[in-house]
Amino acid sequence: MIRCCTSALQLIELFVSSFVHLAYGLYIFSTAVAGDFSQALSDLLFKPNLEAALKKEESSNGTTNADELPPIVLVHGIFGFGKGRLGGLSYFAGAEKKDDRVLVPDLGSLTSIYDRARELFYYLKGGQVDYGEEHSKACGHSQFGMIYEKGHYPEWDEDHPIHFVGHSAGAQVVRVLQQMLAEKAFKGYENTSENWVLSITSLSGAFNGTTRTYLDGMQPEDGRSLKPICLLQLCRIGVIVYDWLDIPWLKTYYNFGFDHFNMSRKKIGVWGLVDCLIGNAGPFASEDWILPDLTLQGSIRLNSHLRTYPHTYYFSYATKRTRKIMGITVPSGIFGIHPLLFIRVLQMSQWRFPSDVSPPYKGYRDKDWWDNDGALNTVSMTHPRFPVEHRSCHVVKDSDCQPLQPGIWYYKILEGDHILFIVNRERAGVEFDLIYDGIFERCRKHAFRRMPTLPDHVQ
Repeated sequence: MIRCCTSALQLIELFVSSFVHLAYGLYIFSTAVAGDFSQALSDLLFKPNLEAALKKEESSNGTTNADELPPIVLVHGIFGFGKGRLGGLSYFAGAEKKDDRVLVPDLGSLTSIYDRARELFYYLKGGQVDYGEEHSKACGHSQFGMIYEKGHYPEWDEDHPIHFVGHSAGAQVVRVLQQMLAEKAFKGYENTSENWVLSITSLSGAFNGTTRTYLDGMQPEDGRSLKPICLLQLCRIGVIVYDWLDIPWLKTYYNFGFDHFNMSRKKIGVWGLVDCLIGNAGPFASEDWILPDLTLQGSIRLNSHLRTYPHTYYFSYATKRTRKIMGITVPSGIFGIHPLLFIRVLQMSQWRFPSDVSPPYKGYRDKDWWDNDGALNTVSMTHPRFPVEHRSCHVVKDSDCQPLQPGIWYYKILEGDHILFIVNRERAGVEFDLIYDGIFERCRKHAFRRMPTLPDHVQ
């Protein structure tokens, strides 16, 4: 009887979670369409006058030195999108307009962190994305992907380094990219080094994984496979069908990033679709997608190869929407948490690793992972901790850590849910401007690399 009640509650929770996520996805899509329609109408009516005004302003201002500044690259997280997707909608809620030299790449929204790091490199340098022969064979997809006729920053090298700002999984993508640069992992580019990265700023970054992956359907036993019935199974089916239908205008508007798996109906037919759905082919069969990278086990596997480098500046903003009442961790409010995340904030604050499963690392404690923002655990967002903790400094007052030193993770803990600083800037209000103005100002203060005052060290 108890087992039946538990199963019924789990099915109800699955239905509610699926409905909320689908409704939010449709809301974002419809908002983008409405924005595009409004912009098209505005251009039709006011474009001649606007162009004249812009020309007049440019002539009065003269030339600027924006091109001399190192670009700031904003890297989106899971289910995210870059400039050019979803019409005029901005993943970073327009933060890219705060500086004259900002790039917002569009990477695979569900592809693995490894694949996204490869895509980011070629987005900046130009050329055809090369996922690597060995990796491509192991994961069952094409070695080559999108072609960038011209890179968005082709002069990128040690003398022209870049600032990166990553939200959620985007922060881990940048860390993997820096490691690839250090290991000279890009064929034809033998001069790459970790010093191509001037700074990394993480906004709710997924450094150490999240317990939410298990709530959504990842198996805690291995952190790789999916439970038979779960939210991620519904997501998997939807993504496979979406890619198989291969509707050009729809995929131009939004793309999950699995084109290199060749799942289009034009290439694999009906039986190919069946193969993907039953788990014999595709990214979910080879586990070459982002969720296995976001489990605690997957993050530890990634982090075991990633280093913090002595000539790069590292900053992190961790978020939380929980508090303790009489020693019990609970959501810090109702109205301040996005409806998409409220149930998960509650569930994550009560999460316990199954007692019959080996813990993901030595010394694991459930309570360390209870504070969260609805998507990631706060302990995961501050700095890389597992399997080896990297050097860090908790910042309460900015003046306490001046002057800033490279090779150290400076982190702050903010009150907010996981999507407070993206998509809809009105939710964050003044805090939105304070956060991004602070990030961009700090990047510009370190526009030119200075030799560190601390001796080089290896994490």
